[in-house]
Amino acid sequence: MKQLPIRWKIMILSYAVVIFSLLIGGIVIVANIQQTEERDLRLRSMNTARTVAELSDIKSAVQQPGGWKTVDPVVDEIRIINESNYIVVMNMDKVRFSHPVKEKIGTLSAGADEDPAFAEHIYFSKAKGEIGTVIRAFVPIKDADLNQIGVVVVGNKIPGVFDIMAGLSKEIGLIVLLTLLFGLAGSFLLANHIKRQMFQLEPFEIKRMHEERTATFHAMNEGVIAIDNNEIITIFNEKAKKVFKVKGSFVGQPIRAVLSDTRLPEIVETNEAVYNEEIKVSGKVIVSTRIPIRKDEELIGAVAIFQDRTEAAKLAEELTGVKNFVEALRVQSHEHMNKLHTIAGLIQLGKPEKALQLAHNSAEEQENVTNFLNDKINNDAVAGLLLSKIKRGKELGIEMEVDPNSHFAAFPNELDQHDFVLLLGNLIENAFGSFEGMEIDPKRIDVSIEQSEGMCAILVEDNGSGIRPEHLPKLYEKGFTANKAEGTGYGLYLVKQIVDKGRGEIQVLSQPDEGTSFLITFPMDEEDEAYAG
Repeated sequence: MKQLPIRWKIMILSYAVVIFSLLIGGIVIVANIQQTEERDLRLRSMNTARTVAELSDIKSAVQQPGGWKTVDPVVDEIRIINESNYIVVMNMDKVRFSHPVKEKIGTLSAGADEDPAFAEHIYFSKAKGEIGTVIRAFVPIKDADLNQIGVVVVGNKIPGVFDIMAGLSKEIGLIVLLTLLFGLAGSFLLANHIKRQMFQLEPFEIKRMHEERTATFHAMNEGVIAIDNNEIITIFNEKAKKVFKVKGSFVGQPIRAVLSDTRLPEIVETNEAVYNEEIKVSGKVIVSTRIPIRKDEELIGAVAIFQDRTEAAKLAEELTGVKNFVEALRVQSHEHMNKLHTIAGLIQLGKPEKALQLAHNSAEEQENVTNFLNDKINNDAVAGLLLSKIKRGKELGIEMEVDPNSHFAAFPNELDQHDFVLLLGNLIENAFGSFEGMEIDPKRIDVSIEQSEGMCAILVEDNGSGIRPEHLPKLYEKGFTANKAEGTGYGLYLVKQIVDKGRGEIQVLSQPDEGTSFLITFPMDEEDEAYAG
């Protein structure tokens, strides 16, 4: 059987709520009316009974045999005037002198609640009879000497629910009609509003979309985490759990309680997207794209899509080290070939002593550089980088020297081998590029790496072409390069990213045609230091 559309279900439900509310409200109103009517009937019954008991004709007739012939007509007239259901007058022998049923006049009454009235008590009673529930007022009749000579009983029927509704039929009909009309209109508007909020979808369609979306997120090979404006997790897919090695359901939990060093709340605070940024979260190196989630230009949360690069970073570090050593060996091989040719030429010219001296000097120089780097730089990749750049500088006719007081033993906080090699390599390559088209002698680059308990400082200086003052504000912008022919515009941009990642500072001093100096400092947190070896 085909289900009703959600719009009709909402209308029926809201309409039912309106009708139910109307019914409950009607019951309460009728009950209040009934209570008010009962209070009014009590007062009216008592006033009528007192009036009858005080009439002199009633007092004299109730003491005479056959006095009902006088009493009944008078009482009937009063009953009609006061709209009472009945008025019964009795003498002290409980003989009825008036009654709505004329056959009972002159007969004895046997009411169970009448005895207190014959003992001069004034009171009410509620009794259920043939005409319904009745309020009865009992008042004694007394003569001039205040001796009791009879009793007056006035009865008024309490209107029932249907009696009250019959009396208010027009008002009730109007209220019901208006309620139904406004209820119908309200139900229709509410149903349409909810339908629009649900994108005109039926519940089974929303359920299917939710299941498909959830399955899609969990099937993705990228980690996906989303939060709302209050930093509460709304999505945490299976890949994200595998990356961070956590288990369980985290939807509805604060993101910082699951990942204390998360960078996702920053997007909610800044309302700006970050694309393909390499960051470290919970000990994992990830490449993360973090985007604010907006609905109708209103920020409602943020989502992060990321991939684990921990293993890839380790491999990249190893490859970087190998690449640096290969480059150093290539340069060294080229240099040695040139020196061998020179030595061979000296031997052919009959100058073996000079050939031997050249070979000895070359071996000693190479050994000194290698020993120095091994002693001072406690990381093979960084040492290999410096060695390769020294050799490359010789090829280019540039003298590159590492400060003999340099010392490097541990990476700054949040940085690793890959970051350090990338930073140093780009700074030195920029220094090489600064000599392009310059005819100066000597061309020199000085590199210094100093490290203490609280700080790590890197200094790269050159006497090249320098940086124009108008270029300094744009120095770290992605894609900006002063060398349009060969520059990519990413070198110093990546350097700045690494400096920010390590919470460091970068200072640049430059004079056109005189040279440039880059000084970078990083704080060293002792408990967070990563051993470089």
